[in-house]
Amino acid sequence: MRITRLLVGSVAIATALALAGCSNSNPAPGTTSGSANSAPVTLEISWWGDATRAALFNQVVSNFTAKYPNITVKQTPVAATNDLFNRLNTDFAAGGSTAPDVFALGGAYPQTYATADQLLELDTPDIASIVDLSKYPTSTLSSATVNGKVYALPTGGNATAMFVNTDIMKQAGVTLPTGQWTWNDLVTIADTVGKAGLKNSAGQPVYGLDLRIADILGTYLGQVSQYGLYTPDGKIGVTPDQVAGWYTIEKQLQDGGGLPDPSIVTQGTNLAPDQQLFTLGQAAITFGYSNLATSYAKGGAIEILTPPTNTSNSGVSLLPSAFWAINASTKHPTQAAELLSWFLNEPSTLQIITDTRGVPFNPDMAAIVAQTATGYAAAADQYVASVLASGKVAPNQPNGGGNMNQYAQNGESDVLFGKATPAQAGATFLTTLQKDLDAAS
Repeated sequence: MRITRLLVGSVAIATALALAGCSNSNPAPGTTSGSANSAPVTLEISWWGDATRAALFNQVVSNFTAKYPNITVKQTPVAATNDLFNRLNTDFAAGGSTAPDVFALGGAYPQTYATADQLLELDTPDIASIVDLSKYPTSTLSSATVNGKVYALPTGGNATAMFVNTDIMKQAGVTLPTGQWTWNDLVTIADTVGKAGLKNSAGQPVYGLDLRIADILGTYLGQVSQYGLYTPDGKIGVTPDQVAGWYTIEKQLQDGGGLPDPSIVTQGTNLAPDQQLFTLGQAAITFGYSNLATSYAKGGAIEILTPPTNTSNSGVSLLPSAFWAINASTKHPTQAAELLSWFLNEPSTLQIITDTRGVPFNPDMAAIVAQTATGYAAAADQYVASVLASGKVAPNQPNGGGNMNQYAQNGESDVLFGKATPAQAGATFLTTLQKDLDAAS
C-alpha cells in the first residue's frame, strides 16, 4: 500500500485529538441516568450503509440491550443516504413523531434540522451528563452547532481519497505516476483502462473510473479556489467557471472511454459501497472517503492516494464522516442519549466498528481504534492523520445546502447525456444552490 504525502502514523491521530480535546473524564455510558432500572421502552435507530455496516451495528445494539434489558432497539437501516433523508423529510413534515429516535445525518443536514427545531439539544445538563461533549474538540462540533447549541455528534473524521486497484492497472499494462497525479494523468490512465477490454473474475466489464460526483467535487473546488464551495462565513466561494472545470474533466473522461455509460454513472450515485463497481473489481480508480478502504479492497489490491490536482493545493480537508442525532420529538430522550453515547463513547463499540465511520474525534476512542487497526484500515487511518496534521478543516455546510449533492448530480447527468455544456451545468448548479441558501437565511 502506498500513501502520498503521509506525514504521521495512525497512533498520532489519538495524540493530536487528545491535545485538541478537553481533559474531563467521560462517565461510562448510562451510569448517570439509571435507566437500566426504568420501565420498558422501545427506540428506533436508522442509518445508511451496506450489509457489512448493518452487521457491525447489530453487534453494537446487542451489547447495548444486554446492558439495558429494559430497552428494545428497532434497527431500520437503508442502503443509500437519500433514502434516509427522504424518509426524515416526510416524517418531520408530519410532525416528527414517526421519525426514528436516533438517526444518522451528514453534510448540511444537522444545520437544516436543528434550525427547524427537529433535533434534540445535546448540551443541556441532563443530556450532556450522558453523552459528555467535553471530549470533542470545538471545531469538530461546528457543523452541528446552531445558535451556540449542539444538536448532533460526529461519528469521526474522514478525508476524500483516490483509490487505485493495482491488480487492474497491471492487467491493463499501466504504470502509475510515482508522485502527485494531475487531472491529465487521471484522464489518460482511466481512458487507457476503459479501452483495454478487461473483464473481472465474474466476466463483467472493467471501466477506468467508478465516479460519484459528490465524493470528489468538493475536493476539486478546494483545489481551484481559496476555500472551496463555501467560505467560512457560509457563502458560496466558487465561480460557475470553476464548477464547469469539473464537468469538463468528466466530459473528457466520457469522450476518451474512461467512464462507463452515462446511465451506469447516474445509477451508481447512491449505491452502497459493497455494490459499487470498484468494490466489485469493475473499475481501476474511484474516489471515496478514507473509511471505505477495507470495503474497497474487496475488489483487489489497492493504493490510497491523494486525489489528482493541477494546483499546489490538494483540496483535501478533514471533515466529519457523519453525525448521530436525536429526534426532538422522541418520547425517551434519556434512553436515546444513552444509545447515541453507546455508539460514540463506549469502548466495546469502537472495538467492533473501529474506524468504519471515520477516526473518532473522542481521543479516548481514537486511541482504541489506533490500537486495533490493521491492514487497509491502518493505512486509511494514516491517510486521515496526514490530513489532520495539515490543519485543513472543511468549512461548515450552511443551512440550506442540503441539496448540494443532488444539484451536482443533476448537472453531471445533463452534461453526460448531452443536455447541457459544462459551462451551462456549472452556472445552473450555483444558481440553484444560491436560491436554497437565500431561502434558508
